[in-house]
Amino acid sequence: MGWRAGLGGVDVHALSGICGELERFGPRSIEVGERPDPEVAVPTDAVVRVVLACVCGSNLWYWAVRVPFAGATLVKVPGSGHSGETVRSLLTLSDVMCTGHHAAVSAGVAPGSVVAVVGDGAVGLSAILASARLGAARIIALSRAPARQEIARAFGATDIIGERGEEAIARVMDLTDGIGVDAALECVGTGQSMATNFGIARPGSIVGAVGAPHGVEVPIETVIFRNVGFRGGVSPARRYIPELMPDVLEGRINPGAVLDYESDLDGIPDAYAAMDERRAIKALVRVGSL
Repeated sequence: MGWRAGLGGVDVHALSGICGELERFGPRSIEVGERPDPEVAVPTDAVVRVVLACVCGSNLWYWAVRVPFAGATLVKVPGSGHSGETVRSLLTLSDVMCTGHHAAVSAGVAPGSVVAVVGDGAVGLSAILASARLGAARIIALSRAPARQEIARAFGATDIIGERGEEAIARVMDLTDGIGVDAALECVGTGQSMATNFGIARPGSIVGAVGAPHGVEVPIETVIFRNVGFRGGVSPARRYIPELMPDVLEGRINPGAVLDYESDLDGIPDAYAAMDERRAIKALVRVGSL
């Protein structure tokens, strides 16, 4: 689905006109267009100037924006003068880092856990970092790309395998002496990814799924007869940000390392193409100056 990125603002309560414009564009049609500036409509609103954003795997979300219920939804970053590296990592808290953390929390990652992460995109890499932060003893990353493998290891992966499908299941089972993993993190959203996760999950474990599903079926027989749990969904980022932000500000984690491509707003089409063609893990969009 195409999207017109706004140079002005978007009122998130007024989407009908936008949806009408979306119908004029086909798949992979990305361009920049003008939007009216947002305004405070009710006292609980806030108008936020956006200076950094990033391309989402599912769509390009809203800019320079009106935020309803601002007192409950916005999180203020303490202090000032933060480095560019820190600000990039803070950006991921509104996006992939909290999503990867949600996968780890949903799967019940705990100190000493043996974890497998299926998916080496920005969410999967963030899930590796989140699992290491939560104390996992062993983290198996499924990845074929050398650059992503490097980040996976930097984030805490102890084992990396390049197989997929049944071969991946066999490899993980071999690495775990035929037992399987304590927590399986699904960070892709495909049928094969889901099947792999359920194939490597030990009885009594949980699959934590955060990948946007397309062509996915949950194997209910495995859930019932092998007692493999299934949790996940859209990340409640507002809940996780206060917990993760101190680790970013104090330099204990650097999730911004997944932002390996940068463009301005006019470069949005290539930013999308770079992610689609796997030339980039995650594209940063510089909208304004800090």
